[in-house]
Amino acid sequence: MNGQTVKRVVIFDSGVGGLSVYQEIRAQMPGLQYIYTFDNAAFPYGELPESELIERTLHIVSELVAGYQADLVVVACNTASTVVLPALRSVLAIPVVGVVPAIKPAAQLSQQKVLGLLATPATVRRQYTDTLIADFASDCEVLRLGSTRLVEMAEQKLRREPIDMDELRRILQPWQGRVDTIILGCTHFPLIKTEITQAFEQSVQIVDSGKAIANRVRTLLGASENVGSGNNHAYFSAADIPATLKQSLRTLGFTQSRSLNFPRRRS
Repeated sequence: MNGQTVKRVVIFDSGVGGLSVYQEIRAQMPGLQYIYTFDNAAFPYGELPESELIERTLHIVSELVAGYQADLVVVACNTASTVVLPALRSVLAIPVVGVVPAIKPAAQLSQQKVLGLLATPATVRRQYTDTLIADFASDCEVLRLGSTRLVEMAEQKLRREPIDMDELRRILQPWQGRVDTIILGCTHFPLIKTEITQAFEQSVQIVDSGKAIANRVRTLLGASENVGSGNNHAYFSAADIPATLKQSLRTLGFTQSRSLNFPRRRS
């Protein structure tokens, strides 16, 4: 390993959506050690009060950063990124990378200038989304669709359960024949990118933030010549997860997965 120390990255999400970001980063930087953590006891984050979202994220991420002496954190959740980044950056001395919907590249790609923003209900209605559209897609019509059900479908796929394509087509029906470019504004959605593409009668371009996040991580950490150790770890906040999900995590390169035993969301 040329005497280099393996750098460690903590990737955080409310569920398994951040695994799509992990795959993009790992494809560019296989020599890092990855610690993936998801707060599934409080899933979905879009329904959580902001104060609790901040509290949970700070606790979980800070604990893992300290335990692993991590070099960088990726908040691989659009909802969390809009709320927790200032607080997280104020308590951590390492870079924290968040995600935003890829509205700018989508606007540049679109030929018909009709975009579809597919995200969680919380993301589509936030002020920062309005600002991104005003700044980077003012010449486009931007249709918004907020869906928690698609998040659940992505979770189902990682648990190796089938996707109901008829239901998916019904959810996306308002965009049939209208949009030519779709922005995946939730990190869960790239996990069902193939199914989303198949649900449309017309040809659509699909854009997400994964590669941009990976490029940012590479810029901040620098190129690594290390060969991946294969010693990646996954943590979840609930008491346990299905065996099929544990199997998917192993397939993605996580040698162990364990519970943080963090309390469930407040009712």
